[in-house]
Amino acid sequence: MEGRLTHDAIKIGKNVTILCINNSFKKIPAKSIWVSGNPLVSPTTLLMFQLSSISTVSLLINVCFKPLGQSSLVSQIFGGMIFGPSILGRSQDVADTVFPIRSRAIIDVFSGFGIMFFFFEVGVKIDPYLMVCPGRMAAVIGASALIITTGLSIGLAVFLKTSVTMSTSLQNSLILVASSQSLTAFPVISTLLDELKIINTDVGRIALSSSMFSFLIGFSTTSILFSIKQANSHHIYSFLPPFLSVVAFVATNFLILRPKLKKMFTQAMGPKCIDEKTIAFIFILVMVSAFISEVIGQHYIFGPLLLGLAVPDGPPLGAAISSKLASLGLAFFYPAYCAVTGLQTNVFDVDLETYYIIGIIIIFTFVVKLIAVILPALCFNLPIKEAVVLALILNARGIVELTFVNLWKDGKQIGNQSFTLVTVSVLVVTAIITPLVRMMYDPQKQCLSEKRSTIHHSNSSLEVRILVCIHNPENIPTMMNILEVTHASEMNPVAVTAMVLIELEGRSTPVLVRTDKYRGETPLLADQVLNSLIQYEARNEGCTTAQSYTSMSQFQTMHDDICRIAIDKRANILILPFHKKWAISGKIESTSSPIQNLNINVLNKAPCSVGILIDRGILTGFKSVRTSQLKFHVAVLFLSGSDDLEALAYSFRMGKHERVHLTIIRLLVSGDENSKDIKFDNNVIHEYRQANKENDRITYEERVLTDGLCLSSYMSSNLEHYNLILVGKTHQDSPLLQGLGEWNECPELGVMGDMLASPYLKTKASVLVIQQHELRGKLLSKNMRFLRSKSSSMYPELPTKIICQGVKTDSFYISVDGSRHSY
Repeated sequence: MEGRLTHDAIKIGKNVTILCINNSFKKIPAKSIWVSGNPLVSPTTLLMFQLSSISTVSLLINVCFKPLGQSSLVSQIFGGMIFGPSILGRSQDVADTVFPIRSRAIIDVFSGFGIMFFFFEVGVKIDPYLMVCPGRMAAVIGASALIITTGLSIGLAVFLKTSVTMSTSLQNSLILVASSQSLTAFPVISTLLDELKIINTDVGRIALSSSMFSFLIGFSTTSILFSIKQANSHHIYSFLPPFLSVVAFVATNFLILRPKLKKMFTQAMGPKCIDEKTIAFIFILVMVSAFISEVIGQHYIFGPLLLGLAVPDGPPLGAAISSKLASLGLAFFYPAYCAVTGLQTNVFDVDLETYYIIGIIIIFTFVVKLIAVILPALCFNLPIKEAVVLALILNARGIVELTFVNLWKDGKQIGNQSFTLVTVSVLVVTAIITPLVRMMYDPQKQCLSEKRSTIHHSNSSLEVRILVCIHNPENIPTMMNILEVTHASEMNPVAVTAMVLIELEGRSTPVLVRTDKYRGETPLLADQVLNSLIQYEARNEGCTTAQSYTSMSQFQTMHDDICRIAIDKRANILILPFHKKWAISGKIESTSSPIQNLNINVLNKAPCSVGILIDRGILTGFKSVRTSQLKFHVAVLFLSGSDDLEALAYSFRMGKHERVHLTIIRLLVSGDENSKDIKFDNNVIHEYRQANKENDRITYEERVLTDGLCLSSYMSSNLEHYNLILVGKTHQDSPLLQGLGEWNECPELGVMGDMLASPYLKTKASVLVIQQHELRGKLLSKNMRFLRSKSSSMYPELPTKIICQGVKTDSFYISVDGSRHSY
């Protein structure tokens, strides 16, 4: 055979081709182009070329389709169709060069391994408890979407078979096609919601839970049907051996393997405890489970999916497995399988009869599922628009439908034409649904507040509602100090809500629950926060209420959970930890870009005021206000603007605490004392001071500065003895800030906040940078007019300390008793 073709393909019918391969084919080395050889002769080289071509083309198509709001699934299937007989594959030369018949078996095996590990990863991320107990609403919607749609679509298929003349191949395919269109697959819905960034919204959570329950019913039914198919006689009990083997396989995974893994790998163990040998052993189990599935008569993805469900989701084991498979599975295996499916799609091979018959089933099933989801959703008082969006999402098609049609095609249960149309339906339906959902559903609307929710605008006699967010145990001491100095009393109660924010690892379903009512295994951090709140509530009995929530989500969408709780609890302010962590030496120990992006998202979308806490508690040993006998010094740097007014309002609240000594530092620009904004700020400041004139622990001083250099010099040398500094995020244009913004490393803190967050600042004080909640349009204008129309009468002069820097003027100090002294 030397020098001859290594294969011969003989076509003996429309759908039958005999492939003859040389035994030495697998040993043929690749020949480089420098010796006039063909590198694609080698099967290894050919496979690498095929995969790289598919991935590159799919990526380019995705870049082009993304501005149109399309899902990545569309580009992946379309990328395969480009090389298939529908487009480039119509040229025999291209088909024989890039995807010759002899390579089909190799790439099919590769994509089969890919889809096997993909479904294993899907199973790892699912909590089996949520599949079985999704909640009443999700269960009803999920069951309705599957049962009603399947029943009516199969009924239509049977009607068409008996009343319409069609080919035998099409007749045999109709019921399977109708079944594939009725599926509501959790992996498909989860991937779509993740791409749409709405997985943390109300609609997203309902869609996830409903699809999980529907997937459980469909998965169980499919397993039973496979068992019945294995019966070797028509006797009623002949299906029992295959069925019992499936039951035994399931019981082994959930009653033996899962408890063993949960005992071996607890949440207290970090992800580093999962070594490479453990991961390798799990991967071997995946292949063994796939083999067992085939032995007992199930599809080979049944075992890996079941094994994934048996593996405890989340850290440490689930997170470690997911981190190993996520990039490879989603970026390589998943697109390869979609593309291979597209390669087998030939739209020119479908006759008109097949088009309209299968088209009727596809459209009918789509409409029926819309109705089957919308009606029960409305019965549970879901708004009509959200019900329609939910129905569109649950109509999504994807990898699961492609897996089934590939299985049926390989088993000769459906013909090539039906296979092509089902694949195209997945492409078309997804292409329609994705931009429709983007257009109809805006997740930001659930974060909108109709009223201004701030401390400054709230009634001082009503309770202050605070939402604090915590990422790690180091955040707890300083956050508890903030809550302590907020001063809960019978006249001024405080309602505290804590949110433990945990990155979603090894799970696909986000969790947002009250910590004390969570039925699953709560993270250690959530228990620590809950205990701290219980002690805080006990110390301030009758003056405060406290609740704790746990949010396990991806950082990209975690802000949705935070804003949702802020609206539900009508928070006046929410406090977030800064993304930089200090070391005991005073230097920056670590930074987290995901937390920084989270903070920016919250600042942009929060329904209340927001504070970012720069925590330097480690520099003072995390001293507690409650146990320490020392004074707690709080300073407010006031320049101008609504954010500074919010910081001022919060500081006066803190000033009522018996251990807090509050200093209000007014930063003024020389020669700007008579501006309209300064007069407005004067009125507000005097009003606060008048209300607290009997509190001798509150000091007010003014610093007259000329430029940014004076401001920087003052902040570098005069803030050493404070424990906590409050400052607004943004300020009106001021000569004091000119040129400083160019050095701003953290724009979410503003200019002064960024300066206070510098590790070179000579202070051990923690800093709270505050942004006041803003209303847009008419509401904002009306509110500002109200504030400016308040009494402008002169308030009695209160103790003031004025220090001028950078200008030639007399400096003096007015003491509490009103006597004047030189400074």
